Amino acid sequence: MKRRTFIQALNFGIASATLYKGYANEILFSSDAEPGNKVLSYHKIKDIRFSTVKMNYPRLVGKNARLDLHGYGPDVEICVIRTDQGAMGWASLRGSRREAEKISGELIGKKMSDLFSPKVGTLLQTHIPFDMALHDLAGVILNKPVYEILGRKDPIITDYYSGMIYFDDLEPADRPSGIDRILEECQYDYGVGYRQFKLKIGRGHKWMPFSKGLQRDIEVTKAVAEAFPDCRILVDGNNGFTSDQFIQYLKGIPMVNLFWIEEPFHETVMDYQKLSGFLKSEGINTLLADGEADPDQNLLRILFEKKLLDVHLTDIEGLGFTNWRNLMPKLIQLGAQASPHAWGSLLKSFYTAHLAGGLGNTVTIEGVTSTSDDVDLSGYLVKDGKLIPSSSAGFGIALIKKI
Repeated sequence: MKRRTFIQALNFGIASATLYKGYANEILFSSDAEPGNKVLSYHKIKDIRFSTVKMNYPRLVGKNARLDLHGYGPDVEICVIRTDQGAMGWASLRGSRREAEKISGELIGKKMSDLFSPKVGTLLQTHIPFDMALHDLAGVILNKPVYEILGRKDPIITDYYSGMIYFDDLEPADRPSGIDRILEECQYDYGVGYRQFKLKIGRGHKWMPFSKGLQRDIEVTKAVAEAFPDCRILVDGNNGFTSDQFIQYLKGIPMVNLFWIEEPFHETVMDYQKLSGFLKSEGINTLLADGEADPDQNLLRILFEKKLLDVHLTDIEGLGFTNWRNLMPKLIQLGAQASPHAWGSLLKSFYTAHLAGGLGNTVTIEGVTSTSDDVDLSGYLVKDGKLIPSSSAGFGIALIKKI
């Protein structure tokens, strides 16, 4: 993330935790009496190093309603934390390396138990950039997978959808491949083990005249639903529609039973009331998911309280693993479910599998199919459309690259 994006994300995490009656930028105290804390207290942070790992997509990922080509996979910024007892944990950073480096010295020499509690997670909000890595390190020290730290000896296994299906029918620009390309990609993802496909829609927002883009969205949705009758279809508009335009889209797919609708437009009470009213009048039963792009947490809470939204989508790293742990029971109280945004890195999908494995209340997990020469991804299994997390200590993702 760039500095401005990181600061917004940090403030968002603090605001969200405060909104849902969690902790803000204060330390949460723990004691050695809490399970695992005494073991953690034997370890002091000795060293923190930074690097990147390369994640490779199996194909070029194209445009969505707002953004141009997404490429072949990111270089993910990571940190590696070692203790004086020889334990090592690592994970992707929450935010930028520059911001993490500024505060890394605060952790050196500290007891692990002063930084992390199994019951809560990372104890100080300013240390959230290291949140994932501290969870991994705690799991290594305690010899437990992260989902077990969250309270489950055996993980809750959750559905897993392909988040890889973009506007690849429009590529290459000089000779577009058409809908057949989308069906080929779905077939590939079916072979990976997915039984849910999230289709990007909103071609008429930026890349095609609206009427032609809308028609292509409708044709793609129908084609995938017909070709894969045993799979669930999710759609994501990336805020590329007005409420009236999105209702036009729904009128074009009357025979397709959507599993969920994601970010059809930037969320407002009035627009979601209009959409919900249309869904009820037509007898359409689908989940409404939002809260990924530039979320207003006060507004999101209102939407959930009014039963205008069903699924909270805030990014697993953007909010932070600890803040997600704090938020989940509040969502349950609101009668809402979770599906933390994970696009970009398969590592985020794996972190979400542990959050869901330990806390449940997650309707499905976003999949970002990838390979890597830098990390061992083999501890996770996709089976019958579900993602099974590694049972090894921490997040169970071995680091191959020498840091």
